[in-house]
Amino acid sequence: MEGAKVANGNGSLNLKPSETKGKIITCKAAVAYGPGEPLVVEQVLVHPPQKMEVRIKILYTSICHTDLSAWRGENESQRAFPRIFGHEASGVVESVGEGVSDMEEGDMVVLIFNGECGECSYCKCELTNMCERFGVNPMKKVMAGDGTCRFSTINGKPIFHFLNTSTFTEYTVVDSACVVKLHRDLTLNLKNLTLLSCGVSTGVGAAWNTANVHSGSSVAVFGLGAVGLAVAEGARARGASKIIGVDINKDKFIKAQVMGITDFINSRDEEKPVYERIREMTGGGVHYSFECTGNLNVLRDAFLSAHEGWGLTVLLGIQATPKMLPIHPMELFDGRRIVGSVFGGFKGKSQLPHFARECVQGVVKLDNFIAHELPFEEINNAFDLLVTGKSLRCLMHL
Repeated sequence: MEGAKVANGNGSLNLKPSETKGKIITCKAAVAYGPGEPLVVEQVLVHPPQKMEVRIKILYTSICHTDLSAWRGENESQRAFPRIFGHEASGVVESVGEGVSDMEEGDMVVLIFNGECGECSYCKCELTNMCERFGVNPMKKVMAGDGTCRFSTINGKPIFHFLNTSTFTEYTVVDSACVVKLHRDLTLNLKNLTLLSCGVSTGVGAAWNTANVHSGSSVAVFGLGAVGLAVAEGARARGASKIIGVDINKDKFIKAQVMGITDFINSRDEEKPVYERIREMTGGGVHYSFECTGNLNVLRDAFLSAHEGWGLTVLLGIQATPKMLPIHPMELFDGRRIVGSVFGGFKGKSQLPHFARECVQGVVKLDNFIAHELPFEEINNAFDLLVTGKSLRCLMHL
């Protein structure tokens, strides 16, 4: 908690968490002022948590392609500036607002963009991990409680929130539904467990929860970024016998082998459609295919790579355009199925603590996903690493 500063008339002083409670904190944040513009690391004001909210000191945060797409403003209807991006992070609770009873000051936590209030009809349904009030909503830019921002510039101008989290800052305020408390014996692994906020949970969960990959099965993963490799890691852990990785970057195969990929296809080198090649390799198609690129042409390849009669395609890639699925309804009569997966099907607050324990026990190997580590001040360099495809996850220390 060292470095916390309270905005008051006496200047900025380093204070203990108990002394910052209920006060406005001045801290560093990376603020986006326009689509594609370099982030500005500057002092911002972080207001106290209100009812059912939590203020968190961020210790580690990283960048994924969803941050990249939002920063670029690829979907104009979702643009909101100035804004603090970031949705994959871990930290420690600085203070809680009225009504929060499941965590307290000093608890180690990870943040989740797909919340779980535990009270709505969605949260009470075993068939979904959606939450009626705190689910994924890229249009949302203010707090749910009162429709205002908890961030502002030094001059008092509001700074918008992002994906229920906003983690590119030393302190953030989130709804308690979007905070997962970790058991104290797991907190020594907090740096690695940061990845459970998004990428690893999304990929592994898609293999475990959405597809329910079985031992001895065949799998095809389209797109070998962090989410795709997390799918491979999940399939490996479930005992899949053949895991085919498809990507346009052949250099990814070396890393992918460590994560469970057994065969690699460079889609740019194939003389025939990728789905035909996969059918040849697997005697008709894979049990499970996963689309992790957000490309509709790739989605069609993934769908046709699944075996007739029983093949399942899981859609994970975020589509930036309003185009429809590239599948004719009659093709579903061949027995192939397709389904989407959000946050790997995990109910965050109730199921992620157990998944965290499995990761610490080595069921899923988190170390392999962290390619770079940088100080927070170098966040623009971290973005460059992702843009150029040089990094799975770049972890930033705050």
